[in-house]
Amino acid sequence: MADVAGAATAAIRRIDAVPMILNVICRTTGMGFAAVARVTDDQWIACNLLDKINFGLKPGGELKIETTICSEIQRDGAAVVIDHVDLDPRYSQHHTPKLYGFQSYISVPIIRADGSMFGTLCAIDPQPRQLKAPATEAMFKAFADLIASHLDAQDYSDARDKELIDQRQDAELREQFIAVLGHDLRNPVAAIDGGIRLLTKRPLDDKAVGIIKLIQGSVTRMGGLIDSVLDFARGRLGGGIVLQQISSDSLVPLLDLIVAELRAA
Repeated sequence: MADVAGAATAAIRRIDAVPMILNVICRTTGMGFAAVARVTDDQWIACNLLDKINFGLKPGGELKIETTICSEIQRDGAAVVIDHVDLDPRYSQHHTPKLYGFQSYISVPIIRADGSMFGTLCAIDPQPRQLKAPATEAMFKAFADLIASHLDAQDYSDARDKELIDQRQDAELREQFIAVLGHDLRNPVAAIDGGIRLLTKRPLDDKAVGIIKLIQGSVTRMGGLIDSVLDFARGRLGGGIVLQQISSDSLVPLLDLIVAELRAA
């Protein structure tokens, strides 16, 4: 639960416009407390807030979901606006205003591009306020949509950053593989070259001499290709190849083969 609260709070605090939004809400409506809350089936988390009435919450603080009206918004997906709790036929006897001592309340859902609800943009005040006005409700809706678009942009940016990191790691791994492959190919190529040199000292017919020359040309070309691969790898890797030392008996046969190739070369 702590990870969810921390991630939601961090996401909202990354949006520079949120403090300004909360300040504008309080100044234009007269409300003393405004917040962006993460609301789920079992959590209400204050991601960021402006508290002028000493409500007592801090960013990252939680309320029991069953004590909030936001739980109803999370269920129904509709905004709730109350000018005066005592005069409201639906909420005059509701447990939430009695518990937290407010008379005016407004809360608008923050709906993401995929249709999911992140939470709410809400405000409360111990005094009655005129909130049921088209301009006020439109302002809250616009601010909620703005917050949702920022959250969507964050997710897209984070996904692209992760994809870029993965691609860089894959590219570095490929380059390391190329460097290791180029380095290791030198030994078998040197062994082939050494074997050819020994064969040229033996009596051979014209056809065999032609085949030997063909192989020597291929070996020379392979050597040039290996040098090019190593030059490329050195240029790309810069600091070289990072090695991880491990103990393994499986290296013995490989080392024996490399020694045999060197002897033949």
